[in-house]
Amino acid sequence: MKKRQLDEAQAKCASSAALTAWQTINWVSCEKEVRKLQVRIVEALKANRIGKVKSLQRILISSFSAKALAVRRVTSNSGGSTAGVDKETWLTPIRRYKAISSLTTRGYKPKPLRRVFIPKKNGKMRPLGIPTIKDRAMQALFLMALEPIAETLADGNSYGFRKYRSCADATDQIYKCLHKKTSAQWVLEGDIKGCFDHISHEWLLDNVIIDKEMLRKWLKAGVIEKNVFHMTDEGTPQGGIISPTLANITLDGMEALVAKHSTRRDNGKTYSNKVNLVRYADDFIVTGDTKEVLEEIKSELIVFLKDRGLELSEEKTLITHIKDGFDFLGFNIRKYGNGMLLIKPSKKNQKKFAESTHEVIYKMRSAKQTDVIGKLNPKISGWANYYRYVSSKEVFSKLDHIIFLQLRRWSIRRHHDKSLKWIEKKYWQHDGKRGWIFGTKGKDKKGKEKIYRLIQLTHTPILRYTKIRSKANPFDPRYDEYFKQRQETKSRTRPLKCSA
Repeated sequence: MKKRQLDEAQAKCASSAALTAWQTINWVSCEKEVRKLQVRIVEALKANRIGKVKSLQRILISSFSAKALAVRRVTSNSGGSTAGVDKETWLTPIRRYKAISSLTTRGYKPKPLRRVFIPKKNGKMRPLGIPTIKDRAMQALFLMALEPIAETLADGNSYGFRKYRSCADATDQIYKCLHKKTSAQWVLEGDIKGCFDHISHEWLLDNVIIDKEMLRKWLKAGVIEKNVFHMTDEGTPQGGIISPTLANITLDGMEALVAKHSTRRDNGKTYSNKVNLVRYADDFIVTGDTKEVLEEIKSELIVFLKDRGLELSEEKTLITHIKDGFDFLGFNIRKYGNGMLLIKPSKKNQKKFAESTHEVIYKMRSAKQTDVIGKLNPKISGWANYYRYVSSKEVFSKLDHIIFLQLRRWSIRRHHDKSLKWIEKKYWQHDGKRGWIFGTKGKDKKGKEKIYRLIQLTHTPILRYTKIRSKANPFDPRYDEYFKQRQETKSRTRPLKCSA
C-alpha cells in the first residue's frame, strides 16, 4: 500500500515538474538557436559542402530547441486536436513536454495515415492523409532542417507554400510580365494532375537532401481507409507537414527550363520570346510571344514532369491569348481592347462567395441579428482582404448589393406582416448621410453594450501590392534587414479586421 502511494506521489511530482518545465521554456532562445543552425546550413550549401550540410542537419534535429518548437507547432495550430490512427493527442502542457524527449530517430517507425476525403471545387473528393501527432512532430522537426535548403534552391517565381510569399506576390508578378503594350500575348495555363498523389518516390529519395531512411519511412508508411491498410508506392500525403516542401522541391527547375526559350534567332537577329514562369504550388502559367514557343515549352515540361512521376492535366492545360483572359488562383487576368491589363476576382469565385453568404443567411433565418453579423463578418473580411490588391472596387460594390438583397429577403421573411419602413427601422441604421447599415445594439460576452454592424466590401481600400524580391531567402542573413522593413511596411497597412 505504501509503495503504491509512493508511486502515485512520484508520478504526481513528475507531472507537476513537466507542467512547470513546459511553461518555462524560453521560446525566443529556442528560435535563435534553430535560426543559427539554419543560417549555417544555407552557408554550407552555397559553398557546395553537402557533407557539412548533412552534419548540421543532424545537429539541428537532435537539439532540444528544435524538438520543443516542433511539438509547439503541431499542438498550437487548428489541427492539434485531430488524432491519427493511434487516436492520440498532446493537448496538455504535461504531455507536450514529455513528447519532446520522444522525438528520436532511433527505433522510430511512423504509423499509417488516416485517410479522409474533403470536397474539391469541381465537386470531386480530395484524399487527405492525417498522420499521427508524433509523426507530424517528427516531420515538423525534419522540415526545420530541410526548409533552408528548399528556399536556397527554389525557383525565384515560385510562391506557394513558402515563407513570406502569397498569392498576391504571384498575381503582381503576372501583372509585371503582361501589363505593357510590348508584353507577351500568349499564356500557357498549366495544371499538374494529382501532383501530391503521384510524385515519384525514387526521384525524391535521389534528389532531396535529407535523411534518406526517414524520408523512405514516411513515403512508405501506407494509409488506412475504412479500416483497410493500403500500401503507398507513389506520392506524398496531402496532410503531412513536410509534403508541400517536398512538392516544391520536385517542381523546382521549371523556371530554368523555361528560361532556355527566352530568345530566338531569325535571319541572324536575336528576338525575345518574352517567356516568364509564375508558379503557385502545382498551378503555373508561362507567358510567351507566340503560341508556337509555348507549344515547344509544353512538350519539354511534359518530359520534365514525367521524370518526376507527374503529368499535365490535358483538360486544364490550355494556351490562351491575353485578350481572351484566363483564371489563376481565383483571379481573372485579361487585357482589354484599350490595351489595359486588369486583374479582377474571377466570376466563378464571385458566384461562389455570393452562394456562401446566401447559405449562411438562409440557415440563420431564425437567428438573432447579432449572430448573423458575427457569422458573416469574418467571411466578408477574409474575401475582401484576399482581393484588396487588384481591381476589385466594382466587384465589391456589386457583391455588397447582393448581400443587401439577401438580408432584406431574410428580414422580410421574418416579418411578412410588417411594412418595409418598419423592417428598415428595426434592422438597418443610419450614420450621418449614410443609410442602410445592417446593424443593431447588443451585449458582448462581458455584458457590456456594443454596436454590431455588418462589414461592407466597399469599405476595404484597394492598395498597390509590393511583390517580394524573387531571390529573397528568409534563411540568408543578407536579407534580414529587407524582411524586417517589409514586415514593418505590412504592419502599417493592416488588412480589414472583422468586428462582430
